[in-house]
Amino acid sequence: MTTPRHQAARELLAFYREAGVDVLLEETPTDRFAGDDATAAPAMRAKDAAPRAEERTPARPFPPRERELKGRIAPPPSPEAAVLAAREAAKRAATLEELRAILERFEGCALRTTATQLVFADGDPRARVMFVGEAPGRDEDIEGLPFVGRSGKLLDRMIAAIGLDRSSAYIANIVPWRPPGNRTPTPQESAICLPFTLRQIELADPDILVCLGNPSTQTLLNSKEGIIKTRGRWFPFHTGTREIRAIATLHPAYLLRQPLQKRLAWRDFLAIKKALAANRSATSDGSAA
Repeated sequence: MTTPRHQAARELLAFYREAGVDVLLEETPTDRFAGDDATAAPAMRAKDAAPRAEERTPARPFPPRERELKGRIAPPPSPEAAVLAAREAAKRAATLEELRAILERFEGCALRTTATQLVFADGDPRARVMFVGEAPGRDEDIEGLPFVGRSGKLLDRMIAAIGLDRSSAYIANIVPWRPPGNRTPTPQESAICLPFTLRQIELADPDILVCLGNPSTQTLLNSKEGIIKTRGRWFPFHTGTREIRAIATLHPAYLLRQPLQKRLAWRDFLAIKKALAANRSATSDGSAA
């Protein structure tokens, strides 16, 4: 039988898991913010009142995980150094498979240490349209695929409404690792991951790039405006080998919170459908010529 105390403990553990806690270093909590004065008095009292022999316990050794990590943790690189390392690493990828392998080994972004796994992409990399969101959530972190939770199911319905599915689209995120607690990635984290995203877009080489939400739009299109002002507008985007068209639209997670805004997203997806048809017609005319 589950008691209120057991239920409270389960909820606390669930909170720790969502917050990214994955290692227990000590058996009792320690106030790391307390100064020397806060610890001096207890230390003096412990010295004055020496325990009896039967009360003495040996000093607790480091837990196994702490012993494993002690002396092996290198200080993280600065954000600037991490961005430079990401650029150099991304350049070395000649294929999407190589890019994924490089990302799995890349240690410049601290998010990889708290995420369950890398969330690289889903769909067909040869597709003519590529959707790029912000970062994986809990469901994506578990399954290793982008947009598989509630917002992913809504995205599936949105792309199905214009005649597409995951086999005819390519889906990725700016940041390929889940931030703890589903928080928004920091600008530094986005900047570190951006070279890999740009290389991913270049290697996939879509005809149309769709930025889902404000973080993706501002990062990829260098926009300073909010998504409501930016959505529905077309932007030129240079993949590194050619210029393609990019459009911003509302993120499915936002639409779940603001369902009345689905009408705006629908207009954007109709524009995407029209652009795909125009590209298809132009390609057919070129082939016929």
